[in-house]
Amino acid sequence: MRRLLKLFWFVLAVLFLVEAWLWDRLAPVIAAIVRLLPWVAWKATVAAAVERLPPLAAAALFAVPAGLLLPVKFLALWLFAQEHWISAVALLVLAKILGLGVTAFLFDLCRDKLLLLPWFAWVYVRVLALRDWAHRETEPARRAIRAAAAGMRRRLGLDGRLRRRLVLLRLRARRFGRAT
Repeated sequence: MRRLLKLFWFVLAVLFLVEAWLWDRLAPVIAAIVRLLPWVAWKATVAAAVERLPPLAAAALFAVPAGLLLPVKFLALWLFAQEHWISAVALLVLAKILGLGVTAFLFDLCRDKLLLLPWFAWVYVRVLALRDWAHRETEPARRAIRAAAAGMRRRLGLDGRLRRRLVLLRLRARRFGRAT
């Protein structure tokens, strides 16, 4: 039973870290997409409107992405019921990524207002603590995975070439993000 409970907490920590990783990665992507689209005036209007909102209204703003994506999730459930597995999974993944990205964008705009709410500040501190716990909980497994991956790259002779390609790809992505 103890092993099962430990496995449960480990899986929960991994799921939380996946969500946090997506959040961290999607916020800049959504920001870059917003910069690419001819919505600069729209973004400025949204930012100005959020600035005028009271903190509680800014918190309510987070219900908007969830409410808008709920019909999409119901459609995905219907697709599951119709045994269209690939379409259903693709739709759920798309809804998850879109919802996380939009929520991250809104959070970036509303963070200062939201932290004025005592209950939100309390939850925010707890979520950050939970994130730290999840990192500590999964560190041994992540270390083992990194070591195994490094060994695999060495055995395949990809270590130097792969690393150079990844560094170049990161540099290009950073330049693209700054240029837009």
